[in-house]
Amino acid sequence: MDNASLPIPQLIVMLAIVGTLVAAMWKVFAKAGEPGWAVLVPIYNIVVLLKIAGKPTWWLVLLLVPGVNAIAAILVALALAERFGKGTGYGLGLAFLGPIFYPMLGFGSAQYKR
Repeated sequence: MDNASLPIPQLIVMLAIVGTLVAAMWKVFAKAGEPGWAVLVPIYNIVVLLKIAGKPTWWLVLLLVPGVNAIAAILVALALAERFGKGTGYGLGLAFLGPIFYPMLGFGSAQYKR
């Protein structure tokens, strides 16, 4: 067996996690009145996420600068949580434990507030 290949069970688990995250982000976008398919388009999905979080589009540049991007991503997560009526702790959860908190946000009862 070649070292670069993943065993089938690991591949299935990884695809299930990625599928769940895509579905969760799709729901988050839809709750905010944005097209869900935008989550599938690279770069544009970040632009839409910034719009939902209430951040200007030029923040995309901040997300591309090493070092600055970590701080900007945390600030975007905090703003996103606030837009859905959640607190700072939830925003930090989105920033650091996204695979857990994005499905909770997307499939939960939180509603988008402009």
